[in-house]
Amino acid sequence: MSLLISGIVSVILGVIGFSIWWSEFAIILKGGVPIMLILGGILAIYVGFDAMQDKLREEKLKQEEKLQKTLEEIEQVKAQAEHYREEIDKLKEQAKKNTP
Repeated sequence: MSLLISGIVSVILGVIGFSIWWSEFAIILKGGVPIMLILGGILAIYVGFDAMQDKLREEKLKQEEKLQKTLEEIEQVKAQAEHYREEIDKLKEQAKKNTP
């Protein structure tokens, strides 16, 4: 209950103070808005730059994963080719044995 009463008193004093010191509030607003815009712009630049770096890191990671998969596939194909080569050699030896 005391919180509600103190809130109502604060609102009433705020409205009275706002109406009495309107010109001072306008001066503070005139000086504060450009500063807030500058600081907000700097923050936006920083966040944008950080997001761009994250995107580049993710792209690089994807490329490295793709390269790793490709290298694994190449190794599998090499192993399979070696297996086929061994089978061909066995078949040639059998053909030589079977040929009089």
